[in-house]
Amino acid sequence: MKKAIGLFGLLVSIMLAGCSASAGNKANEQIGEQDGDRIVATTVALTEIMDALDIDLVGVPSSYKELPERYADAKEVGNPMSPDMEMLLSLKPTEIFSVTTLKYDLQEMFEERGIDMTYVNLESIDAMHEEILKIGEKYDRMEQAEAIVAQFEEKAAAIEKAIEGKEKPSVLILMGIPGSYLVATEHSYIGDLVKRAGGVNVITGEDVEFISSNTEYLQQTNPDVILRAAHGMPEQVIQMFDEEFRSNDVWKHFDAVKNGRVYDLEETLFGTTGNLAAAEALDELMKMLHEAK
Repeated sequence: MKKAIGLFGLLVSIMLAGCSASAGNKANEQIGEQDGDRIVATTVALTEIMDALDIDLVGVPSSYKELPERYADAKEVGNPMSPDMEMLLSLKPTEIFSVTTLKYDLQEMFEERGIDMTYVNLESIDAMHEEILKIGEKYDRMEQAEAIVAQFEEKAAAIEKAIEGKEKPSVLILMGIPGSYLVATEHSYIGDLVKRAGGVNVITGEDVEFISSNTEYLQQTNPDVILRAAHGMPEQVIQMFDEEFRSNDVWKHFDAVKNGRVYDLEETLFGTTGNLAAAEALDELMKMLHEAK
């Protein structure tokens, strides 16, 4: 009926590669450096966190997404899953940041070259905040780090108050990549957001972030709401979802489909890992789970 996905790095790599479509390595003459630190962030989420912490970077990921202006002179180091090792080494970094969801796939590659990596846990909001505070302490940016956490906690408290006493809709989260999709559990980042927004994930009892599952099994869960997250190539994935929902008759028996409560999540708000758009993402989920009927 369902099985855990052991190759989660494969999913993330495809998604992050979509967020890191090569724009070519720019031969910039100036790179950011402060206090002798030469730091590289290899994902967009980490780059945005570093910007919020007022930390300079000498290397950033190649991405079709717009990165913070302060890093205009930083070198592009390729996509998160397969960074340009030659470029990384040429930067002589004092610290390279990646995410824990890619550790399995990257660790051997970097260990073979004697490169120490710092893997940041962005698998949930609480984990992300702990990491932000840890980085803030290390680089003397505690004021900025505490401000980031406090701002989100204020939003979370407002959300918690707003949903108090409200019915909690059951939610199915589909995580799409070109040609396929997985089901997100309560342990995924988006699963964490859904819980905070007052939803109940229909997939419980798992200890992984994503599972594969057939539609017949999913139909038995009969969720009130279906969320479709499109990553890698968002437009292509949305078309894939639309075709799947049209051609597979099983979907028409879902209450969420019957009641028009199927929502596509905007990629810029709903990433595969925690990011600074979490507060805005919660606002959008509130509308989907509690206001849109």
